[in-house]
Amino acid sequence: MTFEVSHETLYLAVKLVDHYLMEVICKRDKLQLIGSTAFLIAAKFEEPYPPCVDDFLYICDDIYQRKEMLAIEISILQTLKFDINIPVAYHFLRRYAVCLRADMNILTLSRFVCEMTLQEYDYIHERASKLAAGCFLLALYMKKLGHWAPTLECYSGYKTSDLHPLVKQLNNMLTSRSSNKLKTVHSKYSHQVFFEVTKIPPLDMLELEEIMNSC
Repeated sequence: MTFEVSHETLYLAVKLVDHYLMEVICKRDKLQLIGSTAFLIAAKFEEPYPPCVDDFLYICDDIYQRKEMLAIEISILQTLKFDINIPVAYHFLRRYAVCLRADMNILTLSRFVCEMTLQEYDYIHERASKLAAGCFLLALYMKKLGHWAPTLECYSGYKTSDLHPLVKQLNNMLTSRSSNKLKTVHSKYSHQVFFEVTKIPPLDMLELEEIMNSC
């Protein structure tokens, strides 16, 4: 938000970190450097006017040298064989919203759920399209719009029944968010510009089961 970059940049940066750490073992004190450098690469890929290297060094409190960040940039790109056009869930969320002609309130709620997953290891291996469909379906259920589920099923290619285990997992994540020490995403979506979607409570598990059984 400080750099006024797109959500696509955020999602791609996280994916770059995930893919890189699948191939390379790194020390804990280098994680911030890797994350910041991945954000730099993602910004170069997604933004017309990306922040510069010095900006990223600044947000790291200048604990790293410019040459270190450039070296990690080379390492990430070479490790991933310069294949950084990675599908991200945010692209699919927007597509589903267009297909369903959903309003910004529904899209923002689904974005909140999806952005919460960026902090969770359990969702790394989910396909971007399926994760987006699961987040969107949960948002529909939370807003009492379950009758839109067949349309989402049509355009996403995923059967509603196949998404239900993921939907329950996502709902559990929202239920336990109060114990999560990482508050940034929750704070972000508490603002009026994001329709204060964090005030919408997660579904009671019995209620969710009833909704899913009726679909």
